[in-house]
Amino acid sequence: MALPSFDQVKAGYRSSDAVLLDRHGEPVQQLRADTRAQRADWVPLAQVSPAFRQALLFSEDRRFYEHGGVDWSSVGAAAWANLWNTRTRGASTVTMQLAGLLDQDLATRGGRSVVAKVGQVSTAWQLERQWRKDQILEAYVNLVGFRGELVGIGAMSARLFQKYPSGLNAQEAAIAAALVRAPNAKPVAVANRACGILTAQGRAKECVFLSTYTAQVLASRPSERLDADRQIAPHLARRLLNLHAAPANSGASITVKSTLDARLQRFTRDTLRQHLAELSDRHVEDGSVIVIDNASGDVLAWVGSSGALSQAAEVDGVMALRQAGSTLKPFLYEMAVEQRWMTAASILHDSPVDLSTPGGLYIPQNYDRHFKGPVSVRTALAASLNVPAVRTLVMVTPERFSQRLKALGLPLKRNGDYYGYSLALGSAEVTLADLSNAYRALANGGAYSPLRMRTTDPSTAMKAVMDTGASFIVSDILADREARVPTFGLDNALAARYWVAAKTGTSKDMRDNWCIGFSKRYTVGVWVGNASGEPMWDVSGLTGAAPVWRTVMDELQRRARSLPAPPQAVPASVLQTAVSFDRQLEPPRQEWFLDGTQQSLIQLASLSGSARSLITAPADRTIIALDPDIPPRSQRLTLKAAPGVPAQWSWRLNDQRIGPARPMLWPMWPGRHHLALVNEQGKTMAEVKFEVRGAGVKPQAPSPRARSSSSSRSRALPAISAARSNSVRASSSLPSLASRSPRTLGSHW
Repeated sequence: MALPSFDQVKAGYRSSDAVLLDRHGEPVQQLRADTRAQRADWVPLAQVSPAFRQALLFSEDRRFYEHGGVDWSSVGAAAWANLWNTRTRGASTVTMQLAGLLDQDLATRGGRSVVAKVGQVSTAWQLERQWRKDQILEAYVNLVGFRGELVGIGAMSARLFQKYPSGLNAQEAAIAAALVRAPNAKPVAVANRACGILTAQGRAKECVFLSTYTAQVLASRPSERLDADRQIAPHLARRLLNLHAAPANSGASITVKSTLDARLQRFTRDTLRQHLAELSDRHVEDGSVIVIDNASGDVLAWVGSSGALSQAAEVDGVMALRQAGSTLKPFLYEMAVEQRWMTAASILHDSPVDLSTPGGLYIPQNYDRHFKGPVSVRTALAASLNVPAVRTLVMVTPERFSQRLKALGLPLKRNGDYYGYSLALGSAEVTLADLSNAYRALANGGAYSPLRMRTTDPSTAMKAVMDTGASFIVSDILADREARVPTFGLDNALAARYWVAAKTGTSKDMRDNWCIGFSKRYTVGVWVGNASGEPMWDVSGLTGAAPVWRTVMDELQRRARSLPAPPQAVPASVLQTAVSFDRQLEPPRQEWFLDGTQQSLIQLASLSGSARSLITAPADRTIIALDPDIPPRSQRLTLKAAPGVPAQWSWRLNDQRIGPARPMLWPMWPGRHHLALVNEQGKTMAEVKFEVRGAGVKPQAPSPRARSSSSSRSRALPAISAARSNSVRASSSLPSLASRSPRTLGSHW
């Protein structure tokens, strides 16, 4: 065989780990790729402890620097001992052993044949002629096996002593040298041999307690890698280091250069862990963060979990499917503005609403359980009001909205009708990576492209998914500090001194909370919750995810000060107009409009243009069942009109006037009914149909005067709810039955 050079051997050496590098070439994660053996990086001889070098040569080759590859005096001693059947040290020098490591056919362990010995001697002579002594020793300490799967001084030192090779002391060096001779020996035998090495070095006193220490060393397993500071991106590494691309025993080196920034990755990880530690008393243990460069789509930070704080640290929270909460609202309003169905100044009613669905009535509520009345689209989105969002989805339709979300890369597995109106409030499951990239599309004027995680990945052309002007308007709303006041107040984590747009979200029962937002240059997404799906205790997006988001965004802004700012351009399709509001619903302001939709005075829509929404109870197509345990005459149904309906209007039931259009309780009787609101001229302004089922008695003269304060009671329903049946409120004239109500069977008219 042709003898390789030292440089060839060193170049052909492979660590057993696959390595993920950051964009600057700094290692950020290593994962085991070769299952045959555990090898660390090549260790230069200058970084090996002098104590180990001395102990190794005392044990294996005391005349290493004196012979030319073969120690003939040791050969003679070994031959004499073999003649008299005496146990003694073998005659193989370090150079001869290295020859066996370089060519497995020359290895003598398991059989000391004459042919193998002759081959070793010949190769050792060649090594001594072509290599320097320091090169021979350096190659040997990196290629020799120590114990089990541990190969090389680097892996052995880290696993057994949790040290780098340069830090091994005399005791540790003696144990390591003893392992070279007998890698699988029992701890007692290793300790005895190590003591012999120490004694030969004049260190016999260090044999005290050596047996106990050796047993501990050989039994221990480190809890953390020595290079823990370079193990900061395990979740992305598992995604990018394709360990199945090559056979485990191929020896092929797997190194991938990612788009991560190591410094930012560490900062983001530490920020998340610190904040979650502060929330530990609120039953919060998991979180994840992603940072994206807006222009390129490069992922600059990918923190998949909270690490040791989590009971499921291996779960990648960046790619886990979780309910989106209110974070989908910006895309809903963008679609409505894009279609010119509304503007940022349009008025939406934040008031109770019952929507008929195949599963019954869907009754959305705001996060704070209160309603704000008529509000502009700007206020509705910035303050994250739920009912206006649901009203907007009624206009957009769930199916159209779901198609838009899919175009933005969100992994909706069902069509829009499956989610229904709850899609406006984030009932669909999304990943943090996809959701954050969708927000990046808003930052880029509606243009979408996939994320880029490797520096070798080609840049993908942007695809226009949303309208540039509508995206600009929605982004401006998300950056409006004053518009958030009705829900969040002025002082909150979203309020920064630089331009930044952000949205929080909280899913049902506080199982997930989010904060996603972008500056001119970066998009940051944060999820906080529990990987198990257990709810948190009184933690919202503003208190859970937002502080992490703000800290990371502040750091990005600090770093970006030295970089040229990207241009801030107002799309040609957008113009700004001074607006004022009828009845002073909101203060006058400068508002952005798509060209052709601008208005200077925003008025409430004429009531004559409204339809069923003017009747808030009962909901259209409701089916009500009389309770057989309550006397029929004692069961009444609330009739209620929307706020602002003139007092001169009246109720008409089955073409019969039953009283003025004020809240009233109607004594029910079975049958299909038609309820209408009529104006002073008798014109029908709104109408609904409903059905009452069950045995009952039609009253002779239904009284329009009966009223119930219970009709104004708020319904304590969650802010996000699946479509379901809900009891229609009615009141009984009997005090003992006042809390009883007929049952809603659904709305399948």
